[in-house]
Amino acid sequence: MTKSALQIARAAYQPKLPKALTGAVVAKEGEPTQSVADQEEIKKLFPNTYGMPLIQFVEGEAKEFAPMNVGVILSGGQAPGGHNVISGLFDGIKKLNPANKLYGFILGPGGLVDHNYMELTADIIDEYRNTGGFDIIGSGRTKLEKEEQFEKGYEILKELGIKALVIIGGDDSNTNACVLAEYYAAKNYGVQVIGCPKTIDGDLKNDMIETSFGFDTACKTYSEVIGNIERDCNSARKYWHFIKLMGRSASHIALECALQTQPNICIISEEVEAKNMSLDDIVTYIAQVVADRAAAGNNFGTVLIPEGLIEFIPAMKRLIAELNDFLAANGEEFNSIKRSKQRDYIISKLSPENAAIYASLPEGVARQLSLDRDPHGNVQVSLIETEKLLSEMVATKLAAWKEEGKFVGKFAAQHHFFGYEGRCAAPSNFDADYCYSLGYTASMLIANGKTGYMSSVRNTTAPAAEWIAGGVPITMMMNMERRHGEMKPVIQKALVKLDGAPFKAFAAVRDTWAKETAYVYPGPIQYFGPTEVCDQPTKTLQYEQAK
Repeated sequence: MTKSALQIARAAYQPKLPKALTGAVVAKEGEPTQSVADQEEIKKLFPNTYGMPLIQFVEGEAKEFAPMNVGVILSGGQAPGGHNVISGLFDGIKKLNPANKLYGFILGPGGLVDHNYMELTADIIDEYRNTGGFDIIGSGRTKLEKEEQFEKGYEILKELGIKALVIIGGDDSNTNACVLAEYYAAKNYGVQVIGCPKTIDGDLKNDMIETSFGFDTACKTYSEVIGNIERDCNSARKYWHFIKLMGRSASHIALECALQTQPNICIISEEVEAKNMSLDDIVTYIAQVVADRAAAGNNFGTVLIPEGLIEFIPAMKRLIAELNDFLAANGEEFNSIKRSKQRDYIISKLSPENAAIYASLPEGVARQLSLDRDPHGNVQVSLIETEKLLSEMVATKLAAWKEEGKFVGKFAAQHHFFGYEGRCAAPSNFDADYCYSLGYTASMLIANGKTGYMSSVRNTTAPAAEWIAGGVPITMMMNMERRHGEMKPVIQKALVKLDGAPFKAFAAVRDTWAKETAYVYPGPIQYFGPTEVCDQPTKTLQYEQAK
């Protein structure tokens, strides 16, 4: 296999560990915990794994451990650093007892149910240290929620002598891990289940999980390219660049990239919802910045837009809900109408408020809302090219302002969407270290007989040696939410807090960034060189921990 010069150099990188994990450890138990909300319901659903204490690992006496086998699953979307979680887990269990074996289930949780697995040996692990991607065993989106799946999984775990299963995933995958831990505990199967916090979206976090892995690398990858675009924008001085960024349920990526690159505009979905802003409010805000910059002779700029914005605009949410209901009931009649007449037909059938919004949308977006449905008959929001929708509507508004003499410049737009480019990047030093520590911590949770815990590494703005490793009961993060019409226990998603330090820091300077060309160019991720360049955590973490 041919390797790049960077791959060869990166293979030799030894991730840094918290000092407490470098020798023998002992688990120090903290206070009992409770769920973030709906305590009675969660306790009833998880009698065996509810209320467990927080765990912190501290240096302890060396002990002997009997041999055991461990399984690992990569679940959901890719995130940089997954291979290092597996490397840390492998090194951790081999240190406990060299006879321990690690089995990887192929293509996600489906591999457990279908008994599709491979043993991960030292040779295989060494090929993947400090690399991006999930290709060591692949990932998948099968949900583990049915008893027959749990039982099918148990068959292969028993056959391979696997005493513990580590599930590396986001909030849904870790919810599934907790359900599985509870089921195996209730049945006395003797299988522990440990979760690891992964998602580039950054929406799996709380006091004990400071950041989800992959967020650092993905944001640095996007910020490099945004910086390049800003430099191009400031060189040509004739385009407005509309850049959509991943993050459907939360705007953490857009906010972090804004803090790193200082664009002229960054829309935060959570603020749009909190202020009950309409689509027209957002368009007017962008158009006003464009007009003000044009008046100062600057017909260029950059705009960052979170992928899930449409779902946060309350009026759009109402329109989509009415469209979903109407088309579910009248789909056949709608499909029989001539394509050119469909738009007018829908406008005539919607409530006045929603009809007006629908009529204001560009043709292409209106069509996506009414035609492109998923198998459940719902609008596929992720297909809506929000960056084009906004730039087209801004162009329309500016044309009207031009006639009224309110806009004197030129407006030409370029569009970008940064998504998959960031999910499998070679992990930054921060993610390489953090992920390795998370995997190593998981091995210590297993050695200490824990189940239903998520691996936790804190104090992450300090040097890695000072990080605090431990475990947090997954039930502690749960609340009850309506999913597909019924109430289910799920890990609460962490949205951008409008009273949080990162958003407040951004809000304090965004008006200046809008007027001035204050771009910052972070450049590519650096793996070698001064620590202030190579090991820096995200701006989000720095503001949250005020360090």
